[in-house]
Amino acid sequence: MVCFPNCKLNIGLYITSKRADGYHNLETIFYPVKGLKDVLEVVPAETIAIALHGKTVAGDKYDNLVWKAYQLLKQDFPNLPALSIHLLKNIPMGAGMGGGSADGAFMIKLLNDYSALGLTNEAMISYALQLGSDCPFFIENTPQYATGRGEVMQPVGIDLSAYSIQLICPQVHVSTAAAFKMIKPKPALFDLQKLPELPIEHWKDVVSNDFEAPVFAQHPELAAIKEQLYAQGAIYAAMSGSGSTVYGIFAKGHKATINTHLTYEEHMV
Repeated sequence: MVCFPNCKLNIGLYITSKRADGYHNLETIFYPVKGLKDVLEVVPAETIAIALHGKTVAGDKYDNLVWKAYQLLKQDFPNLPALSIHLLKNIPMGAGMGGGSADGAFMIKLLNDYSALGLTNEAMISYALQLGSDCPFFIENTPQYATGRGEVMQPVGIDLSAYSIQLICPQVHVSTAAAFKMIKPKPALFDLQKLPELPIEHWKDVVSNDFEAPVFAQHPELAAIKEQLYAQGAIYAAMSGSGSTVYGIFAKGHKATINTHLTYEEHMV
């Protein structure tokens, strides 16, 4: 069985408070980007095994959220069959697009279908949250207004299919933990639940990402990429998550030509 975990973008991201459990409360809109995907396949096997493929593979394969998702469900479903798991990584890692979270969440959905576990979306979201704060979104995988750690979600009516989205993914590592330490939580500057009522041409005036100021201060080349996107016609441009991906939303068929000394990947979706 094969599935294709996709990435996401954050449209607006506000860190509103520090929680007693050490996490942060946030407000954001998660938007699925289905033009950039990993490939996840499972086949029957005598013993459980995992193999990672692709240029963005890094780290211990047993730390991968796909492996952790299998082990998590195995605790409650001991008859889960042994599988040979193959993951082809296309989504850049550590880029603020949730590639690893998507892989873990899609593994939960795949195992639910493959082994007919009968899990509801609510149950799968509960498992996904144990893997990471971004993971529950990929169970729904539709535009969502998210609060809490990101797991409290409401569908939001945003459709960007009439536009082109340019993803610039520099090979700049931004530590999410370090980025959070640079943030002073404060109330959201804009109510993102109202975003569907706001013409996209006005997003740049009111919608922001709290991580941009501290991350851009450390990596001004990322700020320069955002400036180039706007200078060349982006209707809206922002950093996704804690970075380092910077994206621009353009009229259909348009894009920017980015001039930077950074090594980066570019995707049009």
